[in-house]
Amino acid sequence: MSASDPNDVAETEEISFEEMLAPNRADGPVGHVERTAGDLEAVFDVHVRVSVVLGRTKMPVSELLRLDTGTVIELDRQVGEAVEIFINERLVARGEIVLVENKLGVTMTEIIKPQ
Repeated sequence: MSASDPNDVAETEEISFEEMLAPNRADGPVGHVERTAGDLEAVFDVHVRVSVVLGRTKMPVSELLRLDTGTVIELDRQVGEAVEIFINERLVARGEIVLVENKLGVTMTEIIKPQ
């Protein structure tokens, strides 16, 4: 094959995101390549959408149209109950609402493992 042959594709090792983040282990499988934070450097500047869901509710459109300033909407969560943290519309963690310099924030209390 010549160097310009389109069928001449270099083999690449497939690795999951979790494996890239996992601590390096000396007892890993034979041929295991150690990973570092530098391996993720290519994605450090990628923007993602982070959303925190305080709660949800369902209501008929007729009730929705009657909403006005000052209307209270009851959510399906209790005060102090964990909120859901989504990254690009995928549930990744749960956390608690905190106040940071007069702004709302969230502290992660549980990481949701992918299934």
